[in-house]
Amino acid sequence: MDSSALRPIAAALGLLITGVPVSAHADQVKTVFVISMENTNWTQPPGGWTPQIYRNPAAPFLNGLVSGTLPVRVDGRTITSQTAYAVAYHNVLSTPSGDNPHIHPSEPNYIWSEAGSNLGVRSDDEPYGPSGTNRDTSDHLSAYLLAAGRTFRSYQEDIDLVRNTRGEPTNTVLPRSQWKVPLRDFSGTSDAYRNRYNGTHQYNYAAKHNPMVFFSDTNGGDDPTPANPAVRHYAPLEQLQQDLDAGAVADYNWITPDQYNDMHTSLDGGFVYHGVHYTGADAKIAQGDNFLSRIVPTIMASKAYREGGAIILWWDESVGAQRDSYATTIPEIVISPLAHPNVRGVPYASRENLTHSDDLRTMQDIFGVGPAGGFSYLGDAANARGLGDLFAPGAVAPAAAPRRMR
Repeated sequence: MDSSALRPIAAALGLLITGVPVSAHADQVKTVFVISMENTNWTQPPGGWTPQIYRNPAAPFLNGLVSGTLPVRVDGRTITSQTAYAVAYHNVLSTPSGDNPHIHPSEPNYIWSEAGSNLGVRSDDEPYGPSGTNRDTSDHLSAYLLAAGRTFRSYQEDIDLVRNTRGEPTNTVLPRSQWKVPLRDFSGTSDAYRNRYNGTHQYNYAAKHNPMVFFSDTNGGDDPTPANPAVRHYAPLEQLQQDLDAGAVADYNWITPDQYNDMHTSLDGGFVYHGVHYTGADAKIAQGDNFLSRIVPTIMASKAYREGGAIILWWDESVGAQRDSYATTIPEIVISPLAHPNVRGVPYASRENLTHSDDLRTMQDIFGVGPAGGFSYLGDAANARGLGDLFAPGAVAPAAAPRRMR
């Protein structure tokens, strides 16, 4: 990769986190930040029709991160010294034979991240409406967190924005008293709005990428008003910085960019990134890489990250004609002071076969949460091994083992 493509990233990151001490005061992960991304392959068999991320010039941040070439240091350590990633992360239920169910489109995978199953959902419909996909069960991760006295928060881009007299979104966030549970999709273009990451006037929130919003006990029911009691669990992405600064983030934080910043949809006219004009699928990758290059260091600068935090970069599903091939992989990257140590100076590349079920099992392990009356893993998480190979020994303790209280 051309190192010149990384210099602007290095400069931007250095302004945010150079000199910030990064150290864990405990040997176990305490706070998790999942940044959910969309519909992009990490690697794929030869002849795949869609661009992959690995070794793609449109993704200099991600490739610099996993190759160990990202030239940014934090308190004497490179960011990449806190990175580990999976090279064999597959769609859920995938097998080498391919003789298995194929879980698509996006929404079933997000529900899987909460419940270890798609719970019969096979569409991208909103939770409420004629084809609503809301599920009335408490057997899911965020409900277990609340029952155990833990906290979760879903940060979503493009929600809770003040609208002008023409009804168009602006860059001003509504007062907290007027925030709502984001149950409905909305997208469009507004001259009064400029996205802080890609600089365009386009906005695009999709409920299908917000997993907690599909369960009655964590969405508060079909109430799209500020009176909905579940609104405390949801916040506009703009609030993340304030919560990081104030030490007020949740134990489990789910962060969803809008569909232009999560690699789902290319912007009108493509995207210029480090002087290169990308269009089509490469533009989607560049847009997401740009977003991650800016939000990851924002989180890394926080006390919550430095003291036992973990950032998980998560993609929902693979795409393309060979998307269900076992040889097609999805990105999965961990950034943490407690990540698996580098090997020969580069980030550790785990070769364990992993899926979303492994993420879910790990979240239950980190927070020690399960159903009342005895611990058990959710759905297919019971068949998973977890993400322990991506972390330092002991950083993720099995939930059934004795745990150190915070």
